[in-house]
Amino acid sequence: MKVIQLHNNNIELIKKAAKNNREAQHMLYQSHAPKMLSICRYYIKDLQKAEEVMLNGFFKCFTNLKSFKNEGSFEGWLRKIMVREAISFIRQKNKVEFSMEDMEVHQQQTNNIQTAIELDEIQQYIDELPEGYKMVFMMYAVEGYKHHEIASMLNINEGTSKSQLFKARQFLQDKINKSNSINNGTDEMGR
Repeated sequence: MKVIQLHNNNIELIKKAAKNNREAQHMLYQSHAPKMLSICRYYIKDLQKAEEVMLNGFFKCFTNLKSFKNEGSFEGWLRKIMVREAISFIRQKNKVEFSMEDMEVHQQQTNNIQTAIELDEIQQYIDELPEGYKMVFMMYAVEGYKHHEIASMLNINEGTSKSQLFKARQFLQDKINKSNSINNGTDEMGR
C-alpha cells in the first residue's frame, strides 16, 4: 500500500509543480537532486560545472513539466534531460572529437574485471577518458542507451559509437590492470 501511496503522492507533486507551485518544485528538486547530480558528474569532471548543468536540467524540467504525461517514470524522464544537458554542455565547452580510426570492433568482449579498486578510483579513470569515449561509455554502460540511440543523440554513425565504446573499455581495462598489478606488488613485467 505504501508504494502506491508514494506513487500517487509523486503524481500529485508533479501536477502541482507543473502549475508552478514553488513548494512542489522544491520537493521534487530535493528528492531527485542527489541522483541527478551523480548523473551529471558522470559526464562532467568538475563538480561545480556538473552542479550548474544539473540546475539547468531542473530548469528545463520545470519549464517543460506539462509535457510529462505520467507514462513511464518521472525519474527516467528527468535522467534523459540531465544526460542531454550534460552532452550539450560538453559540446559548448569544446568540440568533442570522436576517433575515426578504422578498427575492428569485437562483438564479444569480456567484462570479467576482478579487482579490489575503489569506486572513486574508477570514477577517476572514467574522468581520464577522452570526451568522445566518455560520453559513449556513460550513455551505453550507465544509462543503457543502444548504439543507434547514441549515434542519433551525438550525431555520429553507429559504428563510431561501437568503436568509441570498445576503446573506452580497453582504456579502462588497461588502467584497472595497471592498478591491480601495483596493488598486488607486481609491476607491468609480472615481477
